[in-house]
Amino acid sequence: MPNWSSATVADRFAVPSPGMEPPDTGADEGVQSMTEQAAGSVLVTGAGGVIGAAAAAEYGRRPGWRVRGVSRRRPADLAGEHLAVDLRDADAARDGLAAAADTTHLVFGAYAERPTAAELSEVNVGMLRHTLDGLAAAGAPLEHVTLYQGGKAYGAHMGFFNTPAKESDPRIVQPNFYYDQEDLLREVAAERGFRLTVLRPEGVIGYAVGNPMNLLMVIAVYAAISKELGQPLRFPGSLAAYDALYQVTDAELLARATVWAGGEPAADGEVYNVTNGDQLRWRHLFPAFARAFGMESAEPQPVPLAEAMAGRRDVWERLAARHDLVPTPYEDLVGWDFGQFIFTSGFDNVSSTIKLRQAGFADCLDTEERFVELFEQLAARKVIPPLR
Repeated sequence: MPNWSSATVADRFAVPSPGMEPPDTGADEGVQSMTEQAAGSVLVTGAGGVIGAAAAAEYGRRPGWRVRGVSRRRPADLAGEHLAVDLRDADAARDGLAAAADTTHLVFGAYAERPTAAELSEVNVGMLRHTLDGLAAAGAPLEHVTLYQGGKAYGAHMGFFNTPAKESDPRIVQPNFYYDQEDLLREVAAERGFRLTVLRPEGVIGYAVGNPMNLLMVIAVYAAISKELGQPLRFPGSLAAYDALYQVTDAELLARATVWAGGEPAADGEVYNVTNGDQLRWRHLFPAFARAFGMESAEPQPVPLAEAMAGRRDVWERLAARHDLVPTPYEDLVGWDFGQFIFTSGFDNVSSTIKLRQAGFADCLDTEERFVELFEQLAARKVIPPLR
């Protein structure tokens, strides 16, 4: 299992010295292009989210890159400059993005939740449009845009879908803001002459508060509270979901794919599934999680997770005070509704990553090991209590 410290990442992607060349494979050539591309200026929207924060950090590790993050509030650990811009407002976006006039790469990670498909499309397509128009008004020499989608592109939010999902699968009939964003982006790219790549992760794991779609924090906080209550760790979802195949995408791996796409000409106009490269069953992972937290494990017990954990604020605040944890409002810590949805989805959720590998990005991670590493990182950063 590789250790993805910044030093190790630099070593992994360094161009080898003469006599030390690796085998001539497409994957090596694609990864190598991430370091050989000319540096520029990247604008990351949604910089406070798990995806945006990781993308900003990864670009920040690349020599010569200027990194700016956009969000309404400055994230605590943002790598680079911050622009406080409300992208929902066209005038605010135009005024705020005037400071990003040198932007060559846009990483669009902004997202706003809304209750209906029509409202989702209106606000999220609007934010993308306002961002593109704001950069154009500033005269930015935009070269590439990365847009993120996810399993909703295949209908994962509605239930069963064909697996392994492939990028060539037809769109579903239900209105979907992913499609509307992509259509807008392709139209504007054709008009203005920049490149684009669409990435489709699933179940992104990483640390960022205030992000509702982060399984890492769902599991970590659920385990910590269960442990404090003297309870074993139980899978809180359905038996069907306990046994179904699932997949996740590490935020740091997705960030490396983002940098790769921004500098890989062959990725122009393409859509790629991006996951850790393996599949999991919660039946196998929850006992491993229990061992990581020094807990007993027990058989699954379906519970309405959002309802059950809403009443455990006092337990978390007790843990935070005892262990001097990073101050985080309980309502910003975890998206329990998202966790409940994932843990009750009793169907296989698997995407093919063959297209991405054949294009030259072959990074992969062992998901079980990565979860444990990330739990340890959260504890070391005092985001959650010590594991043992």
